[in-house]
Amino acid sequence: MSFQAYNDNIKAETDRFLLRELLPTDVEEMFELDSDPEVHNYLGNKPVTNREQVIKIINLVRQQYIDNGIGRWAIIDKKTNEFIGWTGLKLETKLTNNHQNYYDIGYRIRRKFWGQGIASETAMISLDYAFNTLQVKEVFASAHIDNVGSNKILQKIGMNLIETFYYEDIKCNWYSLERSEYERRKALINHNN
Repeated sequence: MSFQAYNDNIKAETDRFLLRELLPTDVEEMFELDSDPEVHNYLGNKPVTNREQVIKIINLVRQQYIDNGIGRWAIIDKKTNEFIGWTGLKLETKLTNNHQNYYDIGYRIRRKFWGQGIASETAMISLDYAFNTLQVKEVFASAHIDNVGSNKILQKIGMNLIETFYYEDIKCNWYSLERSEYERRKALINHNN
């Protein structure tokens, strides 16, 4: 896994995927992702209904790159160049579960790619980026309490379940991971290899 290898749009990579900035040319694939009711099942059931909404989302994320130096990244299959979904970090500036101005890790995958370990793989490299490149002290995440898949992913990448809370009347799990714990786990893995 390496970072910033090819151009300004590519931010990280795994064996299978390039993680790059979301681009205005991603509208069709983002529309497929965010208009799918199954994808939005645990996200408040508010899928987008037109491409103008997607353009606004992409523009918002691109503004986050400028304002905060970070935002969600597109996941691109290295072999097919296909847009898989998005992953990565967001500096969350609105108050959520008594936290503000924190780094949130998240992911959203097109349904036809579910069950292939993509969210775990790309979220892990996003954590590496958070702690090794950005040098953040802690990363947070949340998932709908009934979203078994997303909760498993967060636990698999090492996030610790702290508590449950309500986000817009939706009961969610709240996770965190501190850099010191992340570094201890990495050292242990490297020692055992």
